[in-house]
Amino acid sequence: MPAAKIYYDSDADLSFLKDKTVVFVGFGNQGAAQAQNLRDSGIPNDKILVANREDAYAEDAKSKGFNVTHEFGKAAEVADVLFLLIPDQVQPRIFNEQIAPHLKSGSTIIVASGYNAFYKLLNVPPVSNVVMVRSSVRSLYEKGKGFPCFVSVEHDGAGKALEAALAISRAIGATKAGAIESSVREETAMDLFAEQGLWPNIIMLFQQAFSVLKDAGCSDEALCYEMWMSKEPAEIFERAAEEGFIQQLRHHSSVSQYGQLSGALALDGTAIRKHFEDILHNQVLNGKFCREFSKIEAALEKEGDENPLNELYKRSEASELGQAEKRVRARLG
Repeated sequence: MPAAKIYYDSDADLSFLKDKTVVFVGFGNQGAAQAQNLRDSGIPNDKILVANREDAYAEDAKSKGFNVTHEFGKAAEVADVLFLLIPDQVQPRIFNEQIAPHLKSGSTIIVASGYNAFYKLLNVPPVSNVVMVRSSVRSLYEKGKGFPCFVSVEHDGAGKALEAALAISRAIGATKAGAIESSVREETAMDLFAEQGLWPNIIMLFQQAFSVLKDAGCSDEALCYEMWMSKEPAEIFERAAEEGFIQQLRHHSSVSQYGQLSGALALDGTAIRKHFEDILHNQVLNGKFCREFSKIEAALEKEGDENPLNELYKRSEASELGQAEKRVRARLG
């Protein structure tokens, strides 16, 4: 597969946003970062509107000097560009019922997650654009640095969708480092694969490693601190992000380097690859997970055991590792 196209400042024209009203539906971490970055890039404050229910996020937006409305429909009526930044599980209901019927003709809808766009859960008017611009880091913008984002055009109903996506990417500071051409399919595949394939296996590996070492006579306290409470895994992943997944190993002892490299090369990945392929093709890309998740979405608002997540937490915390960690934290803080 060819390398992805990367867009930089020279590829994006900020004047595309001149005199346009930008609406942020949701003011969580991404909304707050992107709205402030836009304003600092020259978008007038009176051209930025935050649409959010009455909660702490709305108060945060007000404290930062933004105009706030609690009426999503009225916000949609004035939006030339609309960031859809509320949680994935409530996006379809809020967008389809309160936003889409009121969108002005020719508007551009920006999603930061590919989930609802990929599974076609959003009823987007044919005359609107749908683009993805994912990620913005406020602290790096304030330092004059960029942070790469994913960018894609999913529907060019109003025309100039790519120009809109690149202008927004530049305004949030992403094109300074590079906006990577992607798609909602790619973003969703990577995101859900990590959540349903990669990380569950990592959790299972930690649980089994904990059990084996405990059977060999290691204490709960030593295991918890050695395996994760020391924050060594976090430091390893931070090094990997900065220097490379393999190259970060050079910071380890020779014993560690030899053990990790030779051990990884000796493993047969055939079985786990088949498992991963099954997750990707028969759970994520074919929509099976989306259909199953849709059936339990309403229950996620419930309290106690009626909430499926609470039941999953109960079962996980009852594991050998979960119980051991609870004891260790109670003793050592």
